[in-house]
Amino acid sequence: MPANRFSAFTHGTNAPALGACAVTPSDSADLAEAIRAVTINVGGTLSFIGLDGVIYTTAALPAGTYAMSAARIRATGTTATGITGWV
Repeated sequence: MPANRFSAFTHGTNAPALGACAVTPSDSADLAEAIRAVTINVGGTLSFIGLDGVIYTTAALPAGTYAMSAARIRATGTTATGITGWV
């Protein structure tokens, strides 16, 4: 599981992000740090592993920013591109 800087304190999901990273979807590698939102530049589906270890796949999403908690963005099932993860 990636590091989660939110595990030790309360930081609401609507609070400002503490950082961001470009996301390359992968079926085998966790993100360097858990994310709590994504921005997608080109709409599509997102398949991700939540912090609970469960695989989730969205319906097609338009470009935009979405709140979510994820340890990994999966290549299989993800068609959205230009993904930024927010921590």
